[in-house]
Amino acid sequence: MDNKVNDNTLMVLQDNFGRIHDYLRISLTDVCNFRCQYCIPDENTHFMNPAHLMQLDEIVHIAKEFVQLGVKKIRLTGGEPLVRRDAKDIIRALSKFPVELTLTTNGTKVDEFIDEFKNAGIQSINVSLDTLNPQKFFEITRRHQFEKVWNNIQRLIDEGFYVKINAVIMRDINDSEILDFIEWTKRQAIHVRFIEFMPFDGNQWDKDKVFSYQEILNVIDSHYSFIKLKDGTNDTAKKFKPYGHQGTFAVISTMTEPFCSTCNRLRLTADGKMKNCLFSKGEVDLLGALRNGEDIGALMQQCVKDKAEALGGQFGGDYHQIEVLNITNRSMINIGG
Repeated sequence: MDNKVNDNTLMVLQDNFGRIHDYLRISLTDVCNFRCQYCIPDENTHFMNPAHLMQLDEIVHIAKEFVQLGVKKIRLTGGEPLVRRDAKDIIRALSKFPVELTLTTNGTKVDEFIDEFKNAGIQSINVSLDTLNPQKFFEITRRHQFEKVWNNIQRLIDEGFYVKINAVIMRDINDSEILDFIEWTKRQAIHVRFIEFMPFDGNQWDKDKVFSYQEILNVIDSHYSFIKLKDGTNDTAKKFKPYGHQGTFAVISTMTEPFCSTCNRLRLTADGKMKNCLFSKGEVDLLGALRNGEDIGALMQQCVKDKAEALGGQFGGDYHQIEVLNITNRSMINIGG
């Protein structure tokens, strides 16, 4: 298959609210070697039938269609994207497109991919790490892999990658570690992103677990002085820098201060379904259409046109009023992180 894409795109993926979508998140698999409680419902989760997953050539074909419609950034997610057997082949293939290529990983296998990342031009990598305490790490992930993840983060830093740490903050679980993460930014030039807990199918949603954007700032302000940094037009994270620290931090305030008005993100699940919002109820089966020989470009454009103004159209701005049983969505592991 010819993977070359013309840089002079004539069409863009624009919704009815004027938002242009040029950032695609592709889930390579719903399989993960962790069992984080906010992502995978339980230890006995059944993963997708491999026959239902996008194959390498299908991923490349669909990605090419998105790039031709103006996508400029692709992030690989999962599950854990690097557990997929052909992950290296996928990275090589997608690196040929004129996009910024990056990924989100739990960090357990990045040491096996360092050269692949460099050859693909990947410069920034997000690592999910919700605690700096090995025992709590086990309680959250149900795996004894803290040392492996920590060492691999240090390896990424040593190899010159820009490392972003994604930490989902949950009340009475890891909110007591916020200051430990900030202290880490004093020593190393990492970027820590605190993420508010969000509702998904099977993740034991409880509004009381939400530790809000303002609460996070209050905790940090009690011990550190910091300045607000300028956010990009489409940034989901509100960025800050503590005085005298090498690194920075940010808060992704999905529940308390949503950023829907500037959203430019689209999602492609591992089984080839397009979601125009993390919380969208509807999905468009691009993989099925591709296998049937249909025009998937038209389906992509219609999916974007159907995007709700905010939060997938499923709930309002007050997270206290959310009834998870009234939300139609997948689990996070099935959507792609």
